[in-house]
Amino acid sequence: MCREEAAELSSLKPQLDELGVPLYAVVKEDVGTEVKNFRPYFQGEVFLDEKRRFYGPRERKLGLLAFLRVGVWMNGVRAFRNGFVGNVLGEGFVLGGVFVIGQGQQGILLEHREIEFGDKVNIEDVLQAVRKIPQELQSLEKK
Repeated sequence: MCREEAAELSSLKPQLDELGVPLYAVVKEDVGTEVKNFRPYFQGEVFLDEKRRFYGPRERKLGLLAFLRVGVWMNGVRAFRNGFVGNVLGEGFVLGGVFVIGQGQQGILLEHREIEFGDKVNIEDVLQAVRKIPQELQSLEKK
């Protein structure tokens, strides 16, 4: 399901490039060819955080009981119908998120933390948050 969200975020790449805002992914592990297989869905730079420092002092996880949630099954069916098939390699219980981080003192402009597997960010909210980054700062970063 994260591949589906990666592809949707990547669809914003032309607009992000125009605004001078980079697109990054942080992944927690690279089992087998997991990151290599993820790259076609994500058009930004991918960072491997083996020590999981980006995930905070306490990782947010859902256990096996998560598969009893109707929303998880609906999200999985939606992703499958849209042509996204995941894998079962590695530890797959850590919840993900999407952040838009501004420059300087702006801090976090958008924070979306998955509540359950497949709970995607609204890409319009992402664009709205990115547009809050001052244009003059964006043009400086391009240089």
